[in-house]
Amino acid sequence: MTEYFTITRELAAPRALVFETLTRPEHFAVWFGTAAVEVPQDSLTMDVRPGGDFRAVMLLPDGNRINWSGEYIAVDPPSHLAMTLSDQPGDDAGLPVLFDLEETDTGTRLTIRQDRADFSDEQVEMTIEGYNAFIDDIANLLTRLQSDASA
Repeated sequence: MTEYFTITRELAAPRALVFETLTRPEHFAVWFGTAAVEVPQDSLTMDVRPGGDFRAVMLLPDGNRINWSGEYIAVDPPSHLAMTLSDQPGDDAGLPVLFDLEETDTGTRLTIRQDRADFSDEQVEMTIEGYNAFIDDIANLLTRLQSDASA
């Protein structure tokens, strides 16, 4: 039986704009590594369609790098995205990470679900922390995008 862990956050932005931050390279490169990690936009391959490839490189502050790969499994703008994601390219990426976006009175509810797989409790906690850092950067990006649009 699959056991997911879930992160849910409210974002003060329209659902279509939140979906764009998840699927457009120029936005994805801003939030995927968080503020502490560089994700060069030219390292991104984002063929956002079912069966399309995903690739990204994270350049860590200590000089190391992480090569990410995956595949888009489901793409239903602006409400749902499912993609596999692995930092071990070539290995089985496992079940997809699920992104669900619901309209709310104040913007969008973003829910991210990931299979716990063989993660320890500590690894789950660290992964949730990472997703929350991603979402913090998405929220900051959304604020900038909306501010630029209204200027």
